[in-house]
Amino acid sequence: MKAEQPHSLWLDSLFRLSRNPGSIAGIIILLILILMTISAPLITRYNPIVITPEDRLMPPSAVHLMGTDGFGRDMFTRVVYGGRISLSVGIISVFIALLVGVPMGMIAGYYGGKLDSVIMRLVDVMLAFPGILLALAIIAVLGPSLFNVMIAVGISAIPTYARVARGSVLKTKEEVFVEAAILMGCSTRRILLSHILPNILGPLVVISTLGIGGAIISGSALSFLGLGTTPPTPEWGLLLSDGRNYLSQAWWISTFPGAAIMITVLSINLLGDGLRDAFDPKMKIG
Repeated sequence: MKAEQPHSLWLDSLFRLSRNPGSIAGIIILLILILMTISAPLITRYNPIVITPEDRLMPPSAVHLMGTDGFGRDMFTRVVYGGRISLSVGIISVFIALLVGVPMGMIAGYYGGKLDSVIMRLVDVMLAFPGILLALAIIAVLGPSLFNVMIAVGISAIPTYARVARGSVLKTKEEVFVEAAILMGCSTRRILLSHILPNILGPLVVISTLGIGGAIISGSALSFLGLGTTPPTPEWGLLLSDGRNYLSQAWWISTFPGAAIMITVLSINLLGDGLRDAFDPKMKIG
């Protein structure tokens, strides 16, 4: 006899997610990474920016788990502290994209007509540029800094969220409960926020989760090019850039920050894939 299964959308999705080994692995890895960055002062005794020339270019050992860089700084410490910045860039960039893109898409999808055409033509213009190229153009205007990287990466991702929100609204506004709300005289604001938005959160949660991984890569790429975080602040893209000059004699300087980016993005993608399957109404709980 089968155990009783949850029937609400969110409980049903959570149940599917809990049965996906990939998503569980992604959640565990991501939680470990976040806990490490939060508790950085407790798990390493080194300062991420203090220079110790006598320890420069030391290979990985029991003393320095990931070796040291060209200035004698402990790489494990710099990678852990750098995770704070890289994860922040990913999360804040996606938040910016959501904050602007979702209202644009919801308004375009709900009202339609000329307003829809104007908004979506603007989105199409933004989509005509590759995301990293658009981010580079924004950085060129705003100037290189960590905050401007977050803004640039967030703006470059706006079209994706606007299109997803618009498509979801076009489908949801035809539902009976929305028509009933209109007939009851509910205001447009209430219909959008109380009736439509809760029913389009599924796709937005999925794409936001996957978007964090892409934002981390974009932010790291901009820092690698010298347009984001400035030395000596540790950031994964900047750490990769620092190791370019030592690849032949100190492989660990670039390898470990690169591995941190790969593992983080992989864990986020595993979680995102699990969420996508969990929110897919065609998926059946076996």
